[in-house]
Amino acid sequence: MKKSKSLRLLTAQDIKKNLERMGREILRQNNASASLAFIGIRTRGLFLAQRLRSIIKKSHDKDVPLGEMDIILYRDDLNALLPDGKVDRTNIPFDINNKTIILFDDVLHTGRTVRAAVDHLIDLGRPKAIHLAVLIDRGGREFPIAANFVAKKINLPEKGEARLKLKEVDGKDEVVVCK
Repeated sequence: MKKSKSLRLLTAQDIKKNLERMGREILRQNNASASLAFIGIRTRGLFLAQRLRSIIKKSHDKDVPLGEMDIILYRDDLNALLPDGKVDRTNIPFDINNKTIILFDDVLHTGRTVRAAVDHLIDLGRPKAIHLAVLIDRGGREFPIAANFVAKKINLPEKGEARLKLKEVDGKDEVVVCK
């Protein structure tokens, strides 16, 4: 078996700096709107949203509502993903109607996860707008979906992979690219 080479693309410090920059950009584009809310797609998208919410609270003294979304029931490959029938739950403790929702995901690739998340949001209400924030946009879209806020954009071959590791899940923060 051939071993793939991996390259560290972002360090923990790079991730933090990029989240700080994204926070400033999100607030600038939304004029620090009171209707702004964050929703993180489980698992790593939720942790990115939590981190950015903390950054904004510390730097701008703004408390942005935060929800978490489980999109598993909205995926087009549900049967392959749920052989044991386990489903987590979405928890959005605020009304999404007329809110500008910033949806967080870790790595944007085909667009299928984001499509599922948007379908789920629309079933929950009618947001004023839905914007997408991702740490990595690796290209290779299968749906016409683009992120509004991107920390790092890279082009990977079809078999390439960008992996975000976060200390909350993986014990350390980094982005690794495997070719």
